[in-house]
Amino acid sequence: MANSLTIFTGPNCHLCEQAKGILYPLLTEKGWKLLEVNIQDDEELKEKYGIRIPVVLLPNGDEKGWPFTAAQIARMLD
Repeated sequence: MANSLTIFTGPNCHLCEQAKGILYPLLTEKGWKLLEVNIQDDEELKEKYGIRIPVVLLPNGDEKGWPFTAAQIARMLD
């Protein structure tokens, strides 16, 4: 889906909450949507992202793991 950023999260993930706090204002300003994917019930996603969450995934396949800033994500979206 164009103009949507995916964030891979997990349960009780305080870093994920921090990441979403950075992402929501930025994405709202740019007219993008944030799709949250909880990896808990998907073994493949747990294997890939389990110790790396939060991780954002752009429509072009680029990924950025935590930590990141709003400025870094904004540059990726441009």
